[in-house]
Amino acid sequence: MDWNAREVDGVRVAVEGCGHGTLDAIYAAAAASCKHRGWDDIDLLIIGGDFQSARNAADLSVMSVPAKYRQLADFPAYYSGEKTAPYLTIFIAGNHEASAYLWELYYGGWVAPNIYYMGAANVLRFGPLRIAGMGGIWKGFDYRKPHHERLPFSQDDIKSFYHVRQIDVRKLLLVREQVDIGLSHDWPRAIENHGNAAALWKMKPDFKQESLDGSLGNPAAAYVMDRLRPAYWFSAHMHCRFAAIKNYEASQSNTENPIVGETKHLETLVAVPEVDGPLVNPDEIDLDMDDGEADQPEAGQPLADDEIIKPSSTKLPPSSNATPAGQVPDELRAQLPASFARPAKPEPRPPKVQPGQPVPPTITNTTTRFLALDKCLPKRKFLQLFSAIPVDPAHLTTYPPSTDSKRRYRLQYDPEWLAITRVFSKYLTIGDRTTQAQTPPDLGEDAYEPIINVERVWVEEHIVLPNKLDVPENFAVTAPPHRPGVDAESVPYQPDEYTNPQTAAFCELVGVPNLWDATPEEREERKKQGAPPEEERGHGHGGGSRGGRGRGRGRDGWRGGRGGHRGGWNR
Repeated sequence: MDWNAREVDGVRVAVEGCGHGTLDAIYAAAAASCKHRGWDDIDLLIIGGDFQSARNAADLSVMSVPAKYRQLADFPAYYSGEKTAPYLTIFIAGNHEASAYLWELYYGGWVAPNIYYMGAANVLRFGPLRIAGMGGIWKGFDYRKPHHERLPFSQDDIKSFYHVRQIDVRKLLLVREQVDIGLSHDWPRAIENHGNAAALWKMKPDFKQESLDGSLGNPAAAYVMDRLRPAYWFSAHMHCRFAAIKNYEASQSNTENPIVGETKHLETLVAVPEVDGPLVNPDEIDLDMDDGEADQPEAGQPLADDEIIKPSSTKLPPSSNATPAGQVPDELRAQLPASFARPAKPEPRPPKVQPGQPVPPTITNTTTRFLALDKCLPKRKFLQLFSAIPVDPAHLTTYPPSTDSKRRYRLQYDPEWLAITRVFSKYLTIGDRTTQAQTPPDLGEDAYEPIINVERVWVEEHIVLPNKLDVPENFAVTAPPHRPGVDAESVPYQPDEYTNPQTAAFCELVGVPNLWDATPEEREERKKQGAPPEEERGHGHGGGSRGGRGRGRGRDGWRGGRGGHRGGWNR
């Protein structure tokens, strides 16, 4: 696909890579690109994570970046209402976020007027497009844990908050209806094998070994992409532009795992000159580097299903008729009692099925176009405009644009996703650090499907038929917005916890408990108890749970996410 093609139909979408708080520059670049393309407007702007929706200085204290690089940037002006986003903007979480704010909006919600956070995982409809998103990055040792983080955050909480959790991925792997656009912050694992890997190694030399190790990217994102098979998949995190196409065989009932066809490359947005060596800016602060934490599981923690341990290579000697040293010859063994007989060979184990497989026949797309984008800096490839066509072109007619030129399409909840949300609400725990709080075992799609179907009937009756699918424009200020020239740019305390009215309204609409609510007395008691102690974890790399990018130190030696202030509260 030529991303520069000027389709006259479809939804006019702009996608940006990592936000890093630079909203003014992102919107300015989108406007310039829109004009250059000959569009009169953009229907939807998608930001691929690291949005950094810090409302005030207290929010910065629980954002995983080194203290000296914490900046309020542009967002407070949009949160306070001083500025308004010129385009409807949706975003997923990355690994550098205002965790306290996004904690309030687990199911998604407006962080500012016209700017919508998709939550930990979500499926939304925007006109003819069905959009699925998952936030965070991969860390194998946290994958199976519940969402135990709750203010006050420890330094571990500040980092683990943005680690992908199995409970959220499991919901996405039960989606049975076709999705058009998929979003993840870090790349689906092994997607580099379906694009121009040689060009990628020139830009990012360190990625080559990780690719060979099988540790580059997010395995959970790969599961979701292989399940949903959207027409488009967008990621960020790696701070470079990379395109690929992944082909699948047509899905059918009881099919095997997806078989990938030939690899094709997408045309680049801007012609890139040939280079003789890696493209490296030695002055750049590498925010891909997370915090130097080891990527091996904690003591006593089982490896996740998708953590692959590669055996060491052992070269076997050529076979011969000679009896190996230390073994009994067959002639002699035949003269021994039956108890000395060779043990029967164990039955071979059935092949391990990839989570989310097989793909249901209702998911029909066989080609996913992947595009990763950079962060918003001069001369970087961070923005892509394209006209999005749904997998089923009939949806262009089913969901036609309105006559309102400023808002051609509405953002809506997705009925299937709401049904899945209802099913999994009873399995969800928030802020529970006890050993009893565990992610429940996966019952399997055959067990969940009839339960989801029952909840789908409830959703149709209580939400679809009463015309309640539109996402309400109910943004509300919770924490006080930063006042430039009045408030300090940094403070030695963490933010307060708030009950977000949007989350309360969503839980009431869908009929699920609001686990993010609490009485003032409960919150005051948690403040008095203070942040929990940091967990002890093994050091070094290994254990097969390497998280790809997002590890180690930055180029100037800082350990990301370790800055900040442990005591004190905004009282």
